[in-house]
Amino acid sequence: MLIRAKDSALVIIDMQERLVPAMQAPARTIRNTRTLLACAEELDVPVIMTEQYPAGLGMTVPELTPSQDTAILSKMHFSCMEDPEFATHFRGFGRKQAVLAGMEAHICVVQTAASLIEEGYEVFVVSDATASRTLESEQACIARLNACGAGIVTTEMVVFEWLGKAGTPAFKKILPLIK
Repeated sequence: MLIRAKDSALVIIDMQERLVPAMQAPARTIRNTRTLLACAEELDVPVIMTEQYPAGLGMTVPELTPSQDTAILSKMHFSCMEDPEFATHFRGFGRKQAVLAGMEAHICVVQTAASLIEEGYEVFVVSDATASRTLESEQACIARLNACGAGIVTTEMVVFEWLGKAGTPAFKKILPLIK
């Protein structure tokens, strides 16, 4: 199945100041998440961001400053869907697809994805915009989610599926972000 802008919401999980430096390939993860965020905003894909215990892990990194329409929600649960405010906000989008990026892959991303799958959502985990402290943890997350039915995708896969075709004003605006 294709990831369609009209059907999906972007969830950016816990990309926080004190967490990012400890991750595998943090620059790649932030760059790709920034691309997803910019494309989502251009294509009217709703975005929700989370911060796990911000008093301890800090705020979302400044490179990922969203538009004013984007909610940044604090949470304590590892699965975002276990947090009532997040779950209500996400369900309120009325979208059937969830595109996930975030940290840590093997904790909050995997638990959020599993919860969304349990609720019947189509889930896509953006492997090059998701990270853990160790490569083994990242690989275990991807293997587990693949086995559970999540789509394992890359940033470019999401962007070009959201776009659907070349030559549009949105395509022309987004293309420099990919090059």
